[in-house]
Amino acid sequence: MVRLDRIYTGGGDKGETSLGDGSRVPKHGKRVAAIGDVDEANSAIGLARVAVENGGENGAMLARIQNDLFDLGADLARPIDKTDSETDDARLRIAESQVVRLEGEIDGINRDLAPLNSFVLPGGSEAASRLHVARAVVRRAERTVAALAAAEQVNPQVLAYLNRLSDLLFVMARKANANGDDDILWQPGKTRE
Repeated sequence: MVRLDRIYTGGGDKGETSLGDGSRVPKHGKRVAAIGDVDEANSAIGLARVAVENGGENGAMLARIQNDLFDLGADLARPIDKTDSETDDARLRIAESQVVRLEGEIDGINRDLAPLNSFVLPGGSEAASRLHVARAVVRRAERTVAALAAAEQVNPQVLAYLNRLSDLLFVMARKANANGDDDILWQPGKTRE
């Protein structure tokens, strides 16, 4: 477990921060931006949690996902090294099983939803609105991680996890809108004069 006796260290006062492997990198770098976007996504999910049945199945699912996102951030904070073995710090790498679990949850929720015949506008209930905001923030984190992955090696399960997570948040938002019955649907061109 992590123990923090001091919250500030002054180590980042010159625009650098330390990664999990001890290396110092600029705070404006792609890796730190990706970690920050994942942190923001986690915060948005925390905000959504207070609007869903916190003690229920959805609340428990979001709580587990928040923990997963901390693991995902730790995965990003430890650059992949050619000397890494598959078992080396495996607990801090997102695993395919976590992606598969999200897929099962998506399928389980989607089974009960009204079929879509248009795109859904973010909104409806408060819970759905917060889940849509979280979904959009997760999509941004996914784009930031994709940019990092184009420049440096990244665990491919990180991108897969973020991609599935945004899909899960979408179906959870639809479920929060009376299983899709209260979704606000896009009506192409409706507001043209």
